[in-house]
Amino acid sequence: MVLLESQIKLKSGDKAPEFQLLGIDDKKHTLNDYNNYHGILVIFMCNHCPYVKAKVDALNELYEKFGDKIAIVGINSNDSKDYPEDSFENMKVIAKEKGFKFDYLVDNTQEIAKKYGAICTPDPFLFNSNKQLVFHGKIDNAMKPDAIATEKTMSKNIEKLLDGEKIEKDFDPSIGCSIKWKEN
Repeated sequence: MVLLESQIKLKSGDKAPEFQLLGIDDKKHTLNDYNNYHGILVIFMCNHCPYVKAKVDALNELYEKFGDKIAIVGINSNDSKDYPEDSFENMKVIAKEKGFKFDYLVDNTQEIAKKYGAICTPDPFLFNSNKQLVFHGKIDNAMKPDAIATEKTMSKNIEKLLDGEKIEKDFDPSIGCSIKWKEN
């Protein structure tokens, strides 16, 4: 397992890169599908990473708390040929097992991960209603799979976004497994 920390490619204020990706509901999803929300949280994730598995409850909690105001979208960009646990069919199984109510999309070409500058799982990006980046970083302060979170970083930042407050620290890196890139 290669452990990486998120890097900065998109900067605060940058627009969310467009996408058109297949969801586990077998429908195509685009960035414009989320226009009626106060913001969008895009999380690059996968099925097998212990760092993502450790955040499942936190992701579901974010959806329960904010899902009517903030669109939450998981994107799996991992190479499923070399990592079959991250296949599209397994995404459906995991989403059902874990009770995901947010959209979970597959990035087979890995182009979307590259456009966002995502390099690890989980790698979350929070955008405002104009689809401008306001925060890139961790979901909470539990930075190891077995750690207990004492600060809900993303929840606090979503509340600030919804309250019209500035998020002072717009980059607070997430840590996780590397995205499993396809060999060229």
